[in-house]
Amino acid sequence: MRRNMVASLFEHETIATTIQKAKEVKPFAEKMITLAKKGTLHARRRAIALLGNRDVVKYEDGKPVRKGTVIGKLFSELGPRYLDRPGGYTRIIHRSLRRLGDDGQLVLLQLMAEGEGSKKQVKAAAKKRSRRKAKKALEAEKAAESQDAAKESAQVEQVSQTEETPNVDKSDQANPTPQAKQPDGSDGKK
Repeated sequence: MRRNMVASLFEHETIATTIQKAKEVKPFAEKMITLAKKGTLHARRRAIALLGNRDVVKYEDGKPVRKGTVIGKLFSELGPRYLDRPGGYTRIIHRSLRRLGDDGQLVLLQLMAEGEGSKKQVKAAAKKRSRRKAKKALEAEKAAESQDAAKESAQVEQVSQTEETPNVDKSDQANPTPQAKQPDGSDGKK
């Protein structure tokens, strides 16, 4: 059962099964991918011994066409895909459907896509994003505070400048005192 399910998983990259079978098959599939990452002749022969070398067949125009083998796909496509990944090549996705006969919980067993990160990487990236957002919000708040402080200081300067100018009585400026006339009738100006 394990060998057939893992071969189907490598062929189709996703299979629907029960939760118990998926949990049983997942470690075996991950060990096979780890062997494929090594890529040596010994690893290939070991994978053939553990898994078998089933053909991958596609139907075109109603006729079966051989597209390669499961081991060939494992070592040529799947092994290089996960070279920089330390583990966690598969995932189990729970489905809401249950099997009619025995009400068994159905799941999808899938190979992780090439660019997908693990849960830890996704959580770490989310934390970094939230930290960046918090930092930007803090910087924006500080900038707003500095702008408010600049406005307040400008208002204080305006008030202080108006206080520094000497108070001149406006009534004196409007009605200047008349100069006394000289006895000879002149204004005293030469």
